[in-house]
Amino acid sequence: MVCDGRGRPLRLHLTEGQRSDHKGAEALIPHLPHARVLIADKAYASRWMHQSLEQRAITACIPAQRQRRHLPEYDPVTYRQRHRIENMFAKPKDWRRIHTRYDRCADIFLAAITFAAIFIFWINES
Repeated sequence: MVCDGRGRPLRLHLTEGQRSDHKGAEALIPHLPHARVLIADKAYASRWMHQSLEQRAITACIPAQRQRRHLPEYDPVTYRQRHRIENMFAKPKDWRRIHTRYDRCADIFLAAITFAAIFIFWINES
């Protein structure tokens, strides 16, 4: 999921539960909106992620994993805004249909998440 600066979802991509986060990020990166900064957790701290963001002139605010030799710079003050992303993931889980994952079909589950996101973040704010 990609969100804007106010914590509203902009792009959704559903992957299998056992699939790496990098596969989802790989699918979303070409469709990123015009952004200046991308805030992500340590799971996305890879060389190819930093390179692809650099090619798009997006500053990566991703802390490095401890085992890496080369630790890329990131702004810890900007990284504190990541709580908006966590809140964005938490709000749709208040909907029983989503947190219990009633829908086994991926298309229907993605539609339920999309509907919840539209209702929670876009209609309620108007």
